Amino acid sequence: MAEYHSQNKARLISEIRRRFEAEYVTDKSDKYDPRDVERLQQDDNWVESYLSWRHNLIDETLKMLDESFQWRKEMAVNDLTESSIPRWLLEIGGIYLHGYDKEGNKLFWIRVKYHVKDHKTILDKKKLIAFWLERYAKRENGKPVTVMFDLSETGINSIDMDFVRFIINCFKVYYPKYLSKMVIFDMPWIMNAAFKIVKTWLGPEAVSLLKFTSKNDIQDYVSVEYLPPHMGGTDPFKYSYPPLVDDDFQTPLCENGPIASEDETSSKEDIESDGKETLETISNEEQTPLLKKINLPESTSKAEEHEKVDSKMKAFKKPLSVFKGPLLHISPAEELYFGSTESGEKKTLIVLTNVTKNIVAFKVRTTAPEKYRVKPSNSSCDPGASVDIVVSPHGGLTVSAQDRFLIMAAEMEQSSGTGPAELTQFWKEVPRSKVMEHRLRCHIVESSKPTTLTLKDNAFNVSDKTSEDLYLQLNRLLESNRKLEDQVQRCIWFQQLLLSLAVLLLAFVISFFYLLYS
Repeated sequence: MAEYHSQNKARLISEIRRRFEAEYVTDKSDKYDPRDVERLQQDDNWVESYLSWRHNLIDETLKMLDESFQWRKEMAVNDLTESSIPRWLLEIGGIYLHGYDKEGNKLFWIRVKYHVKDHKTILDKKKLIAFWLERYAKRENGKPVTVMFDLSETGINSIDMDFVRFIINCFKVYYPKYLSKMVIFDMPWIMNAAFKIVKTWLGPEAVSLLKFTSKNDIQDYVSVEYLPPHMGGTDPFKYSYPPLVDDDFQTPLCENGPIASEDETSSKEDIESDGKETLETISNEEQTPLLKKINLPESTSKAEEHEKVDSKMKAFKKPLSVFKGPLLHISPAEELYFGSTESGEKKTLIVLTNVTKNIVAFKVRTTAPEKYRVKPSNSSCDPGASVDIVVSPHGGLTVSAQDRFLIMAAEMEQSSGTGPAELTQFWKEVPRSKVMEHRLRCHIVESSKPTTLTLKDNAFNVSDKTSEDLYLQLNRLLESNRKLEDQVQRCIWFQQLLLSLAVLLLAFVISFFYLLYS
């Protein structure tokens, strides 16, 4: 069955490409950016995102591609850069990416209170939306975002239905399948009518993605660590520019990792216990002294260290999925699988393979530096060689689906050294345009037999019954959610009715006393 679906999908993608070229591109090539047309012929995932959003209907998909490609050329999406956006718009902090929801989706914040309806600036604001979405799409191909519409402290001047409609169209037409959900926080009752209109723009399929929340229930979707204080959260993040808010990947131990004494003690315990690796998310500057603390011989060569790691990695499950980058092949391709406490397999492995003719420097970053030990976190890989990176939770902290890892890599010149000092200097000088980046999500395997791909296993060990049970549970949850939303809407309507009656009663009383004493 799976093979049939795969073949059918490939056939539909091929037909989309053929017909779009024949019916839309021929004699009208100036309508589109040639880079988009070329990408359509090469990127299966991109074509599939449009196709699946239109339920595999070819004619509808072609119309959607035509509209999307014309918009991309009109907005010059492929050429949007930081310098394309007015500096004041970046400084104000009304639109940015930061944090993750409980499902591990990136949060796309829209702070409505910073938006004032103004026809002179609306185009720049639309470009800012397009800039962030395109930037995210290039980095996280196909991974959805959760839009956080923060309506707290919002007044009537901030209501701009044209701007809201543009955002809706971005996810409905221009970036299909990128919307996980749209969380509306603290919506004033005066905007209820406006969002009824928004629902008609979304269409029946996407209406269920709207989540109206308050301070009492927003934690159903986003945990407190990624919510600002005014939403009842504990996130200390404060927007500032420059630089651009990035993906919050960090490594420095001195800033927010475990304290030195805990780190040293834990390292010694790991060294003494049956060959367990000590794994650190450390800064380049601290790497040399930390190695001295755990008494690794300075004379040990890199080859010997790799041999030691290799001997201890035999028991690890080696993932088979591979991301094939221009400098490194990275395995696994998308997700790091961590075993549960019951399974006893807490550590996981990242395998990097150098596919160039030069030495490649690499470093590992994570969104949760206090949780993980990574070894090596900052090193190099010889031409044609592979490096095993071991990742394990630290200090009893639990793995979360919201956590992310970033692999950064860049080619080094043959004459460059690969010691800690040389690597530190190299990363200071290398142009960002020459740095390859790849992101990995975290996944927790709850069963005693993890679903990780191993050298002996070629498929996930999830039974059909388990999948069916999960599907039924999901349907029940969705149905309960719909009923709850209906109840909330009735309550809101009732509150508005009471407010209207109160206003009418007040007007009647004022009129009565006015007539009485006039």
